[in-house]
Amino acid sequence: MDKLILKLIRRFKTNDPYEIASGLNILVRYADLDESTRGFYYRTLRRRFIVLNNNLDEQWMRFVCAHELAHDRLHPGLSQFWLDEQSFYNPGKYERQANKFAVKLLSTGDCIKSGESIRDMLLRNNIPPQMDKFYF
Repeated sequence: MDKLILKLIRRFKTNDPYEIASGLNILVRYADLDESTRGFYYRTLRRRFIVLNNNLDEQWMRFVCAHELAHDRLHPGLSQFWLDEQSFYNPGKYERQANKFAVKLLSTGDCIKSGESIRDMLLRNNIPPQMDKFYF
């Protein structure tokens, strides 16, 4: 996962998930989704989409974009719809991997400073503090 993240950052010269998605020809769309759905990723007719809940604040939108980008990079060929309807896989595993990827991508190049908590570092990188359990 770390090599993949560094490769993306080197290739696109940024850790901005919107720019990386654009560079990978992933279309980012916004929709009025149910409050329990922050976003989702899907493929159709060789096109890839990240759909974000337009009711989220900017911090969460950026994180969810990075999270959904992780599904494209780490779980090609799978979608949440497929997992729910066609398999016995535990989608929790894939969601944890995507959260970890998003935290690593968005915090690349930064580290915890002396006397600082993980949550402080995450906030400095505009990552929701609730994601502290995915920082390693």
